Amino acid sequence: MAPKTRAQLAEALRKRDVPDEAAETVLDRFSELGLINDEAFAEAWVDSRHHGRGLAKRALAAELRHRGVDSETVNEAVDRLDPDQELETARRLVERKLSSTRGLDPQVRTRRLAGMLARKGYAPGLAFRVIREVLEAEGVEIEDDFS
Repeated sequence: MAPKTRAQLAEALRKRDVPDEAAETVLDRFSELGLINDEAFAEAWVDSRHHGRGLAKRALAAELRHRGVDSETVNEAVDRLDPDQELETARRLVERKLSSTRGLDPQVRTRRLAGMLARKGYAPGLAFRVIREVLEAEGVEIEDDFS
């Protein structure tokens, strides 16, 4: 069984018709024993999903909120990501996808690469900056108009 947040375990107990009072007692005891730790879960999630899937802060935060992690814990976990690290990850993602776009019109390449980064939660400004750098390093000129 994969690690779960307190909210996910509470939902699982609700689905099994465990009385709220009993569920709360069990969850409190699990927390005391360190079996539930949303902070550790969030940190591990951010590290794993950023390095493994290349997700940006925005996407990671959305995933953690979806799993019931409170906003303060989410913010602390995603703030651990260094902006330079996020930039390098975006660059690596673009470079990996670049070969599959060779031969296409520069605007089409830009849209596809930007779409890929957007789905991973990267801000448009950062995405287009990285795409411009990578394409220009390849000798491709792109227009300033990204529409």
